[in-house]
Amino acid sequence: MTNYFTHTLSCGLRLIVEHRVSPVLYCGYVVCAGTRHEESADSGMAHFIEHTTFKGTHRRRACHITNGLERVGGDLNAYTTKQETVYYATVLRDDFSRAADLLTDIVFHSTYPQAEIDKEVEVICDEIDSYKDSPSELIFDEFEAMMYSGQPLGRDILGSAERLRQYTTADALRFTQRYYRPENAVFYVYGDVDPQRVVRTLERLLPASDFLDLPRLSPLQRHVPVSCSQQNERIVKKSTHQAHVLIGGPTFAGTDERRFALILLNNMLGGPGMNSRLNLSLREKAGLVYSVDAYLNTYPDTGFWNVYFGCDAHDVKRCRRLLKRELLRFIDTPLTPTQLSAAKKQLRGQIGISTDASEGYALALGKTFAHYNRHRSIEAIIKNLDAVTADQLQAVAAEVYCPERLTTLVYQ
Repeated sequence: MTNYFTHTLSCGLRLIVEHRVSPVLYCGYVVCAGTRHEESADSGMAHFIEHTTFKGTHRRRACHITNGLERVGGDLNAYTTKQETVYYATVLRDDFSRAADLLTDIVFHSTYPQAEIDKEVEVICDEIDSYKDSPSELIFDEFEAMMYSGQPLGRDILGSAERLRQYTTADALRFTQRYYRPENAVFYVYGDVDPQRVVRTLERLLPASDFLDLPRLSPLQRHVPVSCSQQNERIVKKSTHQAHVLIGGPTFAGTDERRFALILLNNMLGGPGMNSRLNLSLREKAGLVYSVDAYLNTYPDTGFWNVYFGCDAHDVKRCRRLLKRELLRFIDTPLTPTQLSAAKKQLRGQIGISTDASEGYALALGKTFAHYNRHRSIEAIIKNLDAVTADQLQAVAAEVYCPERLTTLVYQ
């Protein structure tokens, strides 16, 4: 028996509602408009839109938006990625209609007044400057730029201060008329609310007639096909106390069935557990790093993985040798049944515990439906992970962890 509901409104907006017994409700819009959807001249546009969407609509001034949910103890927020922009709210279930009204208003009826743009751009420029002061964060963007050199996915989310200061109301409306359309978005709800109430509320807030006068456009292209580069190495001189290192390579798209084996491998290699192979090797045994983590970055059409660690500059080579040794262990030595069973049990527990982080679960619910048109079923994920064999793990490791396919970026 499923505990979720999906529906498409007359305006084209897709809905997904998952029931949860709680007085707290999570809801929001996932708009398929991220950095990868920008034109090359529109550096930072998607993130710029995220900020300025809160600055006024035909019905509300910026101060009314700021106080719209705060006055009932709720929370309103947003963020931008390479793949989408998300506007989301956390409220008590009795305030669902208030949250849906405010979210719908800012996403589809923002006016982007120039006076507010001019002020908010400086806030974004400060964000850019502060980000440059954080090499442990900055290195991830530069690594992705290496992986997708010359392609939309390789562009920085924040953009450049010079270009941002040139943006106008007309630029904002041009981008939002292209992408901020009901058929290019999903509205998700995770909480104790009748799905039919959600349908009635959104049909009232987004009548199809409101969008009939929009200029006819070519069919929306959800993403531009990309290819992942490899076999690159770059060392960047930074005035930092320690060296920062990212090593990784291309991997599977989010629709590839091999991703379940890769998820399991990644968790064993450098997941959050203190018993990950890299934590045991680089920290517990060698004492070379404070933390070392492995990451998967998956899009509907591509993906890459990487390992991050920070260490003293003179220890970089040794850490890299230890990392390579762990990768080759996965390639050369199949897991025993006991090792495989233990790895699956650990990951099942981590996934189960993570579902208790309700806001994160709700966001993943919306994004999965937006990009893959499916419900994010924890049961299905566990079932697919349980089906992974030692031979499949070894085959995926041989393809993904092959030393000849690695890209390396070092700040030191």
